[in-house]
Amino acid sequence: MTPDRSAYFLDLHRRERPLVLPNPWDAGSARILQYLGFHALATTSSGMAASMGRLDGAVTLDETLAHASQIVAAVDIPVTADFVNGFADDPDGVASGVAAAARTGLAGCSIEDFTGDESSPIYPRPLALERVTAAVQAAHDGPRKLVLTARAEGYLHGAPELAEIIARLQGFQEAGADVLYAPGLTDAADIRALVSAVDRPVNVLLMPGGPSVGELAALGVKRVSVGGSMAYAVYGALADAARELLNDGTTGWLAGSAAGRETARAAFRR
Repeated sequence: MTPDRSAYFLDLHRRERPLVLPNPWDAGSARILQYLGFHALATTSSGMAASMGRLDGAVTLDETLAHASQIVAAVDIPVTADFVNGFADDPDGVASGVAAAARTGLAGCSIEDFTGDESSPIYPRPLALERVTAAVQAAHDGPRKLVLTARAEGYLHGAPELAEIIARLQGFQEAGADVLYAPGLTDAADIRALVSAVDRPVNVLLMPGGPSVGELAALGVKRVSVGGSMAYAVYGALADAARELLNDGTTGWLAGSAAGRETARAAFRR
């Protein structure tokens, strides 16, 4: 990887095809995804929490920083971190967390406007803008720069008003965010409207019933991620194998095990 990992990572958003950014949940999955040919990775807060036997939102700043460091050390490609709400409500706290993220060797991180409290899930727009402004300053002004992704979370948390989402992302753009992200959008017309309304690369979460990567490319999307879905796909395969073993005592699940073993051996040999 180029020594200027953040510059290279940002350049990956400017290419003709979208940057497809899978979300590993541990060092092993990160190395497998690199081996399979992905150019960059993103951590997942829900996948990380699941790997620790917890639900999303039940991890600390220190645990997230340690996890990010492990993923970064496992691969030679840029890694950006799902940094939830920055582990703080106030802008100064967000800035402090982003500065700590930069020290892990990450190429980027994301900050969202979800409070973590479903009774009052979205920060008021003025505070959300202050938080992103502080995050951008910490990401760009330190000795180790980060690509800052600003997220508007309304579609995932009961506030799916496109005009408000666009207004927030436009504000985040003015605050200096490098990448804009509104997870939960699946309608092609809405995605096109969002992409047309901003002047930064847009990330879209790949979702059932939504556009494919190729269709998102045609809409002008520059980055595609999958959140915790790959982690949960693996847990789903584990549950299916365990049920067969427990209930039937048969070995159909071993075919998948053999394929996984060979992939891991190839990926971990370096």
